[in-house]
Amino acid sequence: MAVDLEKILRPVDTIVPPFEPKYMQLASGDFMVVRQASREEIPEILQYVEPLIHVERDFYDIVAVRVYAELLAYYRYRVQDEYVLVAQIDGELAAIVNGRFVNKEVGMSYHTLALRRGLRVGAHAFAAKMEYHMDIVGQKEVLIVAESPIGFRRWMIEYKLEKRFEIPHELGGCPSWSLTKDLFNNARETLIVGRRPVPKDMLEKAYAGILKPSDPPKPPPDLMAATRALNDPTGTANMQQRWQNKRRG
Repeated sequence: MAVDLEKILRPVDTIVPPFEPKYMQLASGDFMVVRQASREEIPEILQYVEPLIHVERDFYDIVAVRVYAELLAYYRYRVQDEYVLVAQIDGELAAIVNGRFVNKEVGMSYHTLALRRGLRVGAHAFAAKMEYHMDIVGQKEVLIVAESPIGFRRWMIEYKLEKRFEIPHELGGCPSWSLTKDLFNNARETLIVGRRPVPKDMLEKAYAGILKPSDPPKPPPDLMAATRALNDPTGTANMQQRWQNKRRG
């Protein structure tokens, strides 16, 4: 009976071409490999996402908890046509990007989670994700939303995305923005970087295992330094600060 129910509950994924790994040199001089993660690697990735659920700064908390759920749904076969790409520097996990293919022409961007700050690793991983939709799978547009000011600047402003406010996005039903094929082509010279094929030794190191990030985002020492407005009563940093003040009083 359980086996029969699983056949009903488990979606059937559409067959699409795999993402061909690529690499690029960062401003630090390090080389970063972007490749597709297998379903079997998801538990390995989840252990590095979970700590970020408690980092309110730059909205890492909500992004991380949603990424965790999306990766778990992918691992448990509870979402259709999802993919996961990882960016690695010397094997270390530097960024995670994911999304899914809604239909033959339209893609849905889920999240871009950077675990190494200051080197535009998130921006490069996002560009690789868009390349997957546009060049490899051949879609016409990707629906995108942002959950942080940084994300809005990186996606909506840098790519000059078009409004698709009549289309609710899967991330909570908020209005969508669209990266069209034309906008993607316009960004090729400035935002889309990387080369193929990846050198053998570099690729083997990436596939050998996903290593723990050496310097992942952490909560700020001052709880009130989170990027939410100080008068936002919903910020967990603000609530924790008020609780501490009450205990001291």
